[in-house]
Amino acid sequence: MATLELGHLDIASILEILRVHADDDPARLLFLWNLFEGVPKFYRDAYEQGVLDAERKPLLRRLFFSSSSPLRNEADNWFLRELRGRYDMILQYLAKHPGCSNADIEAIMADLSGPGEVRQVGGYLKILSERYRMIERRLPIFSPPRARSGRYYIRDNFLRAWLSALQRPVAAVAFRPIDTLVDQADERLAEVEGHALEDLAGQLYEERGRRGIGDFPLSERIRGYWDRADVEIDLVAVNEEERRIRFGTCKRNPDRLPGTVDSLMRSAGRFLDAHGRFAGWRIDYVAIAPDIDPALRVELAARGVMPQSLGDLVAGL
Repeated sequence: MATLELGHLDIASILEILRVHADDDPARLLFLWNLFEGVPKFYRDAYEQGVLDAERKPLLRRLFFSSSSPLRNEADNWFLRELRGRYDMILQYLAKHPGCSNADIEAIMADLSGPGEVRQVGGYLKILSERYRMIERRLPIFSPPRARSGRYYIRDNFLRAWLSALQRPVAAVAFRPIDTLVDQADERLAEVEGHALEDLAGQLYEERGRRGIGDFPLSERIRGYWDRADVEIDLVAVNEEERRIRFGTCKRNPDRLPGTVDSLMRSAGRFLDAHGRFAGWRIDYVAIAPDIDPALRVELAARGVMPQSLGDLVAGL
């Protein structure tokens, strides 16, 4: 049987839609990408409902919380109808804890269902990954395929947003004030947008590289790095031709960026100690947030870190 893979819109195409029908404000891009990623249908639904250019809460209310909302039952129809029990428990946990390890999942399953359930976790993850393609196991950059340091993520932004922020408020529409539920959903979405920002920044780097935009052509797919010694780096970019490597930290709240600089540099130093091939390379540090004001840009630059807002990264796309 042949399989036809239909890819998502790239970010340049999403930006074109937003520039025509709304605006390309970085906060709007992150909000919509966290919800819809590059699925054309969802942007069309928002446009047809007249809320593609709306603020966060009116958009959520119209698309998810009204009796005629087009996305109210979308996740059940697309993803979840066949899944119940342990599979649903694992997906719920992954949605709220992106990047958790196999040991994390085993621990939560043991707490919820008893120690005997731990032996089944590998089978559940395999089915969710291979049969349903709902989750994926990511490895740190440069790790061998069989490395034990993999972390699990839900593959689809919409499913992650639904499970982590929207499912329970939408289910409670008949019992609680809608304004309260919309506020709750919006707050929970903001909490998971930090993880979406890392993915969005990485994809923007890749798209810029393909289009020859910016100062950092990639020679490796961009990924993060972590190990068991508390080394944690949100973004690692490699330019083999120019012998440059760039380490990045991503924060949805730009005010938190200065507090991550020392940790970023320590983690980068440990990474370089463990990967001798980069000896003698030029080292860059970058701090990424949806928006960065001029004073913060000066502060970051003075500490040897290049500030990059989403506005900087979408320029030219």
